[in-house]
Amino acid sequence: MYYRKIKKVLSIVLCAVFLVSSVGTAAAAVPETIQAKLGAVETVMYGGEQTGAILDRINHLEKDYTGSYSTLGMMERVDGLYAAMFDNTGKPSVLTQMNAIEWAIMHQVSMASVQDRVTNMEMVIQGKVTEGTYKKRIAALAKYAFGDTAIPLVQTAVPANTLVKIKLVTPIQTKVLKAGDVVKYQVAEDVIENGMLIFAKGAPGEGEVTKSVPARNFGRNAEINIDFKTVKSVDGTTVDMFLGEEAKKEMQQLAMAAGASAAGMVLLGPVGIVAGIFVQGKNTDIPAGTEMYIQTKSDLTLYGIQTTTIKQ
Repeated sequence: MYYRKIKKVLSIVLCAVFLVSSVGTAAAAVPETIQAKLGAVETVMYGGEQTGAILDRINHLEKDYTGSYSTLGMMERVDGLYAAMFDNTGKPSVLTQMNAIEWAIMHQVSMASVQDRVTNMEMVIQGKVTEGTYKKRIAALAKYAFGDTAIPLVQTAVPANTLVKIKLVTPIQTKVLKAGDVVKYQVAEDVIENGMLIFAKGAPGEGEVTKSVPARNFGRNAEINIDFKTVKSVDGTTVDMFLGEEAKKEMQQLAMAAGASAAGMVLLGPVGIVAGIFVQGKNTDIPAGTEMYIQTKSDLTLYGIQTTTIKQ
């Protein structure tokens, strides 16, 4: 009797996870306007888009990153900043460098801005904050992490439907969320393909609420649908994701294992069994930290970090 009760609770939880559904969308395109590119760079560097005149914002970024102002036109200057932040052609981008440094030292990456990540890693590694441009400070951190060896980036084929375990940062609550709201999550475990780190623990992801209906009168259930859109790979690429059949099968296997175990067996991570969701007349409430699986939408070629050259 007790075994059947536990199994029933697990079934309710699994159904709740499956009802939080997804249809993947295209990866974010490269912004086309000066304003959009500038905002993207500022968001990564400072944690949010800045205000003020465009020229002042460009000058601020260049001074912080390189210490000098370019004499090129505004579009070329913004293109240069965008490439430095995101483009891995020829050398690792700022995002890739920070991911590699953090993973080499901490075996996870941060969702924070570059300015905060640099400061935090300086405190971890050397116990003090260094003065100078971000370019020089990042180069110094890379030298601490890798010595004179270049960051070991290798182009790696990543097949469609590669599973990525994530954990919620934004609680899923039908009382709070509405259609169009962003749901944030993080990669919960490293994803390594053929010795190459593709998705690092801690990497950010974002989804969008497509439907949210709170519990109503006469015992009508709450309902919420979420498009688990993207996750950032270790090379900074925004990768299309969705909650597909492979991800659901993986969660079902976990549920079966939990149902066959002693009471209190953890389902989908450290949160444990979340009872009461999708029970008749109740609102949906899936807390932050709940873990689940999503999967890549298509075949990809990404830069991975060669883990065999980094001490585990």
